[in-house]
Amino acid sequence: MIPLRDNIPARRFPIVNITLIALNVLVFLFESLLGPEQLDQFILMAGLVPTNFWQVGGLSGWFPLFTSMFLHGGWLHLISNMLALYIFGDNVEDRLGRLRYLLFYLGSGLIAGGAHLLAYSRSSIPTVGASGAIAGVLGAYLVLYPSARVVTLIPVFYFIRIVELPALVYLGFWFISQLFNGFLALGAADVFQSGGVAWWAHIGGFVFGLLIVRFIAPRDGGGPYVMPPPRSPRVYWDRY
Repeated sequence: MIPLRDNIPARRFPIVNITLIALNVLVFLFESLLGPEQLDQFILMAGLVPTNFWQVGGLSGWFPLFTSMFLHGGWLHLISNMLALYIFGDNVEDRLGRLRYLLFYLGSGLIAGGAHLLAYSRSSIPTVGASGAIAGVLGAYLVLYPSARVVTLIPVFYFIRIVELPALVYLGFWFISQLFNGFLALGAADVFQSGGVAWWAHIGGFVFGLLIVRFIAPRDGGGPYVMPPPRSPRVYWDRY
C-alpha cells in the first residue's frame, strides 16, 4: 500500500519536517556523486553496522546511530521514505511543536537503531535509512489522528485501486506487516550475511512513537481539529 495524502491540513508551514526531507535529499545527492569505492567506504563509516557498534564503543560507535538515518540505498528507498514523512510528519509537527518534533524524530531514529542493534547484534551489514525515525512519526500519528483518512494506492496483481482508508486501518495493517516480516527475518538462516529490510528498526520506532507521544504532546491538544466521522473505505478509482 502506498499513501498518497491524508485529509488533515497542516495549520502552519512544517519547517522542521521540510528541512528533514531536504537534508535527506541533499545527503543522497552527495552519495550519488561518490564513486563505487568511495560510496562503500562512506556507507561503512556512516551506516549503522551492529558488529562495529558492539565492538568499537565510544563516540565513534554511537555516531552512526545519527548519521545512518540520513542515508539511503537508492532512489526508491529515498522516495518512499520521504513520501511517508511528507504526508504524516507535518501533522505530528503541528501537534508537538517544532522543537519537540525535531527531538521526537531524532529520538525515534535512535530507538529504532537500538532495536536493530539488539535484533541483529552479529550482523556486519551496514544499515541506512530514515524509515526507523519515520516509523516513530507513524506511531505518533496513529495516536494523535486515529480517525484521519489516508488516500492509499493499492496494487493487486493487474489492478490498481485508490481508496480512502482510516488511519487506524492503514497504519495498523502496516505495523502488523512489519511484525510478521520481522519474526520471519529472525528465523532466516542467512540473516547475518545478506541485506534486506530492517524490520525491527521499524517496529522499535513505531512502538516508541505510540508510547511516548502522549507524554510529550501539549495538553491543549494542539488546536481545534475536528476529526471526520468514521465511515466505510471509499474507492476513488481502479483500473487494470
